[in-house]
This record gives sequence, structure tokens and C-alpha cells, in this order.
Amino acid sequence: MTVAARPYAAGPPGAPTVLEAILLVGGKGTRLRPLTLSCAKPMVPTAGVPFLTHQLARAAAAGVTHVVLATSYRAETFSAHFGDGSQLGLRIDYVTETEPLGTGGGIRNVADQLESGPDAPVVILNGDVLSGHDLADQVRVHVESGADVTLHLTEVEDPRAFGCVPVDESSRVLEFLEKTPDPPTNRINAGCYVFRRSLIDAIPAGRPVSVERETFPGLLADGAHVLGYVDSAYWLDLGTPAAFVQGSADLVLGRISSTALPGPTGESLVLEGADVAPDAKLSGGTVVGRGAVVASGAQVEASVLLDGAVVEAGAVVRSSVVGAGARIGHDAVLDGVVVGDGASVGPRNELLHGLRVWAGTELAEGSVRFSSDAG
Repeated sequence: MTVAARPYAAGPPGAPTVLEAILLVGGKGTRLRPLTLSCAKPMVPTAGVPFLTHQLARAAAAGVTHVVLATSYRAETFSAHFGDGSQLGLRIDYVTETEPLGTGGGIRNVADQLESGPDAPVVILNGDVLSGHDLADQVRVHVESGADVTLHLTEVEDPRAFGCVPVDESSRVLEFLEKTPDPPTNRINAGCYVFRRSLIDAIPAGRPVSVERETFPGLLADGAHVLGYVDSAYWLDLGTPAAFVQGSADLVLGRISSTALPGPTGESLVLEGADVAPDAKLSGGTVVGRGAVVASGAQVEASVLLDGAVVEAGAVVRSSVVGAGARIGHDAVLDGVVVGDGASVGPRNELLHGLRVWAGTELAEGSVRFSSDAG
């Protein structure tokens, strides 16, 4: 669903409309290796474009006009791709961390690039969360309630792996509980915040700060108005290969909408220059990258083939990522696998259960099997 913009009007009537956002995109993405060995996590192609493109498009639809990217790992790739942001209807500035500063420290480190006044709302987004929640409405609720900080909260079946956030009947946050074994609520911190600008300036500068463990608990202790905005629309942390594949497939299938999707929704998205044999089968939200090849009789289900990847005749690829320029030999089977850029998986290999093939690796024919037969 595309959210209609309801921008925040800064200053007196007639003043320019400005809503600013900070995107935290500095992480190394170690859980997504080998995909992130040569690419920053938010730049990994997701449903045909770098994941960050979907976030920036969504921010623009919610009324954001100025974005500051808090970068670190492979920082140069962001500006090289997005430039000044004008193609997305945004103005983008870039700040690079020279040492890890944590979520709070990363936010504070870019504060000098913000231009809005002390009471203006500033949106904070994490660079690895795919969310369909109503960002424009979160900003509206924040402004109308006079909150100091408003957190997007979502409901999950098993909250033990997340930071839980109990709220009272007026949606004021009561406490922050980081990954407790017996959580009192299934509402979790979904990683999207709206800050009053002055509170960003108050975060200690020049040292690591965690908003979850230091900033938010400190605000509660000081009696600040911290509000929970509960919206249980689509939400997914794309930090793992399985989640990344799912998020890409869900975008292609239309389970979550994005104006940045470079084609219609459906069982597959085949990008320009790809060559798919007439009898090959693509399903489950598969993406076939530019210049990729899917040969006769191959089956690719709910997977991502990056640019220039090759899947030879009769191979089966399910819930997997095949890196740029990688080759999957004939009659090979991949299920829940990540194959790095330029790797070669020989014919009749059988790779399953979260296996990762590092970039440039060559597996000889039939050298890896999970079945007891010889392939």
C-alpha cells in the first residue's frame, strides 16, 4: 500500500514544509555474508533494486524531503548510487562514521546535517527493516500528542528474540526490555522512531551510545513523553539470508508494496537482459537479475539470482541467493543456500540447510551431497 504524504509543516503558516529523516546504514552485515563481502547490506539487490531504494521511496511517500545517511562500511557505494537523491524526489546528505558508535551514537553523529528546529520531528530508520507500517501516520501521532519520542511497535508471535516495549492504556511506554526470556508483551521495538530534534542533540557525542539500552531508558527515567505507535502491518528484519530471500519474494509477490519495484508484481521478476528458457519454471517471487541465464528445464522458486548468474539445465534452486556472475551446474539442487559472487557449483551437487558458498569458490561435479545416492 502506498502511503499518501501528510508532511509536517515546520514553523508558522506559509513556512516551507520540511520533514527530515536519518537512515542508519553503517553496519557490516556479517549475518548476510558472503553477499556483504563486496556490498554494504542496504545495497544488496532486493526485488531488483538495492534494498535502501525501497526505504527511501517509502520515506518520500510519507513526506520526507531531506535524508541523512549515517554510513560506515563501504560508505562510498551509497553516494555513488543515489547521488543527491533527486531521482527519488529527495535531498540526500552523507556522513561516515570513522569508528563504531552504536545506534544512538550514529544518530548523534549526523545531527549537524539536520536543518529543522528543536521541536521538529525527525524520522529515524534502520537500514535492514522492511516495513509496511503507516510512517506518515506515525509522524502525525507524534506531532499531535506532543511526544518527545514515538516508537513504531509491532506484534510478533515469539518476542523473546527482540526488545519488548510494554505500554499503558494511553500508549505511553513503560519500560524497555531487551531480549528477556519471559516477555510481558508481544509488542516489540520495530526500529523506526520519530524524535523531537532537541533530543537528538542531547545524545552524548563522540562515543558509542545504544538507543535501546541507554537513550530510551534514560528518557523514561527523566520523565520524558515516550510514545508507542502500534501498527502490525508487514514487518521483517532482513538481517539473515533466509529473511532477505523472503523479503525480496514478498515484494515481488505484492505481499508488501513498494513504488521502487522495477516491474509488475507476480510469481517472478525478470530484469532487462536476462535470458530465461521457455520451459524453465520461475515461481514464488523469484528475481532474475540483469544478464542472468536460466536454462532449459531449470526450476527457480522463491530465490534471488543476481546479475549475470547462470542456472544450467535441470538445476533446482529454492529459497536461495545466487551471487553476481555465479554458476549453478546442470542437475544441481540448492535449497536454502547462499552462493557468493563468481562462485561455481558444479553439476549434480546438492546443497541444503543454510550452506554458504564463499565468493569465487569452485565445487567440482557431485562433490557435495546430502543424499545417500551418488547424484
